[in-house]
Amino acid sequence: MSLKLYNTRTRSVEPFEPVAPPVASLYVCGLTPSAETHIGHARTYLLFDVLRRYLTHLGYDVRYVQNVTDIDDRSIAAATETGQDWREIVARYYASFKNSMEKLGVLPLDPACEPRATEYVPQIIEMIGELIERGFAYASKDGVYYRVSRFPDYGKLSNRNLSELEAGARIEVDEFKEDPLDFALWKFAKPGEPSWASPWGAGRPGWHIECSAMARELLGDQFDLHGGGADLIFPHHENEIAQSEPVIHKHPMANFWVHGGILLSESRKMSKSLGNFEPLYELLDRHDPQAIRLLFLQTGYSKVMNFREEAIGAADATLQTLRDNFRMLADKATEPKSLEEARRSFSEFNSAVEAALDDDMNTASALREVLSFASSARNFEAVRSGPALRILEYWLTILGLEPSEAWLKKRVPKLPSDFVECLKKQLDGAVTLANAASAADAIQIVIDERKKARSERRWNESDRLRDALAHCGVSLEDTREGTTWTVAG
Repeated sequence: MSLKLYNTRTRSVEPFEPVAPPVASLYVCGLTPSAETHIGHARTYLLFDVLRRYLTHLGYDVRYVQNVTDIDDRSIAAATETGQDWREIVARYYASFKNSMEKLGVLPLDPACEPRATEYVPQIIEMIGELIERGFAYASKDGVYYRVSRFPDYGKLSNRNLSELEAGARIEVDEFKEDPLDFALWKFAKPGEPSWASPWGAGRPGWHIECSAMARELLGDQFDLHGGGADLIFPHHENEIAQSEPVIHKHPMANFWVHGGILLSESRKMSKSLGNFEPLYELLDRHDPQAIRLLFLQTGYSKVMNFREEAIGAADATLQTLRDNFRMLADKATEPKSLEEARRSFSEFNSAVEAALDDDMNTASALREVLSFASSARNFEAVRSGPALRILEYWLTILGLEPSEAWLKKRVPKLPSDFVECLKKQLDGAVTLANAASAADAIQIVIDERKKARSERRWNESDRLRDALAHCGVSLEDTREGTTWTVAG
């Protein structure tokens, strides 16, 4: 089986076949550092981090480019509002973003593959000139605009009808366009704004042309995959295609367009005005970053996801169980084994994880395989523990859950001394614990009763038993192998 991905361009799942193997070329739209990074950014970049790792596992030489939009309307507006230099604002917010990505275990970027828009102004100007020469762009009183009517495929990526787009478009009072759908390639400088010289007048690039020029310069006329969040499909990625394809010599500009799903916060779009926006660094200060990573792995990357902070607690419980199982396995393992030997020894497990990730990066299924294997491997005899530890560690690393020294040494919380009394009070006679010789026995009795309730489809009772344990500090995790429990930290 080979890797298959959902391609937004064709709206179908297709085999990933690079243009120039063994190189796999990816361009992912990076941050616009004009404000603090949020949890939605984290979800997007965690997705492409796992994809990057997995492509390397498949033997590709991954060329991964992720840009920095270091000049745009928002950073200029922030500078005007605060009185700070726009470069200081960009530097501060980008440093915060990089620190958060490091905490989340996102692989670092080669500086050559982390381009800043301001470093590629000559290439941007050259591309705009080519578009003007071919009749796809025109100079106006306030800048240079792209002529959307000239590109017949406009709207195909986002599956939008051009007439509907035209009906909803409008021209701002200070814009001088031929058509409401036309968008800025070059914005003439206003007093006090940063600017660069160009054949049409001093100004700065528009947002969309920056990515087109950087992708072309670093990856060529055609590359394998363009990625980003689903919110970028229109207009940003639609506009990139419209700008790039008239001047490149191979089509399409990117064979695959892959998009991470929208992230809601408490069932609503994240917004400061709604009070549900929080800087990512604050969330990472309160929670284990790997628990957040694990939480995102449990949901399909393209699905709309409703983020609730309470869900991190359940993910953390799963993470603690995984760590505990890994520690027990590591304690028994004999001398280290080669990866190839480990793959041969546990070929069924290895193939199951590969099959999951080959299926449009199904990290939820891959994670279930890893958790199940870790749960069973803790009971292996010493001779099997060495290769089991090696293969488990390998796939944890592919998922970005690297078992570091600190990871292994982290103390596991213990049950409070009054746990059984707490549980009896919460159960209020619904389950008898008279035969429980220990807290672990009491937990198992409740798990067994919950299993029975679930088999009889008594969902309210099942939830009540889970909540009773949670109230007393025990979290449950349901897997194909059964239900495990851990003490909440």
